[in-house]
Amino acid sequence: MTLPEPSALPADYDALRGLILARHEDLPKRLAQVARFAVENPDEIAFGTAASIAAEARVQPSTLVRLAQSLGYPGFSDMQAIFRQRLRARTTSYDERLSLTRSEASGGGPIARGMLQSAAQSIGQAEREIDAALLDRAAALVAAAGTVYILGQRRSAAPAVYLGYVFGRLKMRSIVVGAGFGTEEDVLALASPGDVAISISFTPYATSTIDWTRQLAAKGVPIVGISDSLFSPVARLSTVWLEVVEADFEGFRSLSATMALAAALAVASAALRLGPEETRPI
Repeated sequence: MTLPEPSALPADYDALRGLILARHEDLPKRLAQVARFAVENPDEIAFGTAASIAAEARVQPSTLVRLAQSLGYPGFSDMQAIFRQRLRARTTSYDERLSLTRSEASGGGPIARGMLQSAAQSIGQAEREIDAALLDRAAALVAAAGTVYILGQRRSAAPAVYLGYVFGRLKMRSIVVGAGFGTEEDVLALASPGDVAISISFTPYATSTIDWTRQLAAKGVPIVGISDSLFSPVARLSTVWLEVVEADFEGFRSLSATMALAAALAVASAALRLGPEETRPI
């Protein structure tokens, strides 16, 4: 195998993630599996050993080496260094990380603290990692749309409904798809390329949301996707994709960052359409 010159290798996590996404479709099945795991679980890659990471990803340790080499690195530790560099670049102090450690105690107080801490962690990570240029592009698409179709089921139903409320307050025409009336196909048939869809979906992705997103994308409707992974079906269908990764407490994930991002998208869109002086409290 001919390896690229060291200077040609991705020098930071964003570049490496982009390379993984670009090559993902061409990777063999097992390499694609571990590549997906790496992007969806970057902290595990940074902190783990080859054996522990392989166990979590359900592959052999040698698969990690093969993935790294397929991306141009001499070995897995060289690729892992990029994931560790990402952690060093984050501003969260060790004291803050310690305060966010999961509580093993039972009772309402410790549970509430754990949930609130995970929500604060989600907000902090989103604040550090949100791509302002992508948010501006998404807001411009929404501002120019005749109607905003909002797609979100299961855990994503809450931000979808909230977006519908916010757009109503901002006097922007929107439709929350999937309210249980069985008329989704009729509603989606009204959409045109002059509209826009906001599709919200997180692992495990709701089949109906993906089907509706695919249907609208096939009609030429621009898609603003909000999801948690490069490998999300929503991300692949989106005109503009915004990444949100929510922290969890004992397996329960907050929606704090998603709700904040949804509100920011709506208000930024209204400001572009109406002018900041015409927006009002929501």
